[in-house]
Amino acid sequence: MPLNDPAHAFVPYPDVPVPHASTGPLSGLYFGVKDLFDVAGYPTGGGNPLVLALSGTKTHTAPTVQRLLDAGAAFAGKTVTDELAFSMNGNNAHFGAPLNGAAPERITGGSSSGSASAVSSRLCDFALGTDTGGSVRAPASHCGLYGIRPTHGRVSLQSTLALCHSYDTCGWFARDATTFARVGDVLLGADPAPLPARPRLLAPTDVWGLIASDVRPAWDGARAQVQAVYGEAAPTSVALDSFEAMYWSFRYLQGREAWMTDGAFIERYAPVLGPGVKERFAWSRDVTDAQVEQAQAFRTRFSAHLRQLLGHDGVLVMPSMPDIAPLRSTDEAALEHYRNQAVQMLCIAGLSGFPQISLPLAGRQGAPLGLSLLGPAGSDRSLIAMAQQLAATA
Repeated sequence: MPLNDPAHAFVPYPDVPVPHASTGPLSGLYFGVKDLFDVAGYPTGGGNPLVLALSGTKTHTAPTVQRLLDAGAAFAGKTVTDELAFSMNGNNAHFGAPLNGAAPERITGGSSSGSASAVSSRLCDFALGTDTGGSVRAPASHCGLYGIRPTHGRVSLQSTLALCHSYDTCGWFARDATTFARVGDVLLGADPAPLPARPRLLAPTDVWGLIASDVRPAWDGARAQVQAVYGEAAPTSVALDSFEAMYWSFRYLQGREAWMTDGAFIERYAPVLGPGVKERFAWSRDVTDAQVEQAQAFRTRFSAHLRQLLGHDGVLVMPSMPDIAPLRSTDEAALEHYRNQAVQMLCIAGLSGFPQISLPLAGRQGAPLGLSLLGPAGSDRSLIAMAQQLAATA
């Protein structure tokens, strides 16, 4: 952990050396690791004091972290996470709220709050996060960073605390497209389904319709920039049945899996859970088998629907989040409302398992705002190449 951490981005563990290769494609870069990943010599706290107390010191390092070390990147420290990764605000009731380096008066978003904070505050060059329901994409948008939710299962989450196995993904943040791509070269390998040099852009008008009319113009310049490079985006619709059906299908499956992951721990130890997290786990406990069965059937239909819509060459151009980050003074009820708004658009990638990257191309009121590219399964590196090309034309 850096000796000076003004952003409160890192968990203040005692410093333990973590060896890394002296040369490699990531040599000279420092990276943060969300405190869900095991790192030898450190505990894995998961944003909860009792999980931390029960963790013990880990004796081996998660494979994804080790790949970065073997590529020459240097470990900067473990970053704060929202409690049990089951929040999207960046406010941890036990360990505090890391600062948003791009807009200090606003929340970072979560649950990869510390990772986004560390990168946006220039405390490290890139950082690992996880994205289940938006936990990389939301902070990336809020903190003015490049962030990715990869194709589900593409980057290993072995030796990482889980939340929802069928939604959890390993993503990362960077301030610039070049560093972002260097990390992708190490973690992703070749795309099994690369996009053509000039993909077919699609503008999901129903997703854009979720954005308040006075906020929508904030993306005009970013959309124009994308279309100047790749051509006009054809209008389309993404929602299957309705956004409400998508939202509830995502939530029921997320709730059931979250309770399967953490329910036994919660019932055995009755840990003190922070606002929002406590209520979400209580709700998750009561999700019924019928709700899960219906949601699974919907997810199967939605994945087929989006696969047909995108084909092998389609890319959705859409907002990453409904608006700029809420102010740090925003009350819990308003934050929960904002979270529920966001889930309606974030669940597109979650339900399908398709990759989505957030690019820091927009903003308003002096705060950043992300524009997203969402492509077919296996097109992750192609999307990153698009981000690089757009950065070069900015």
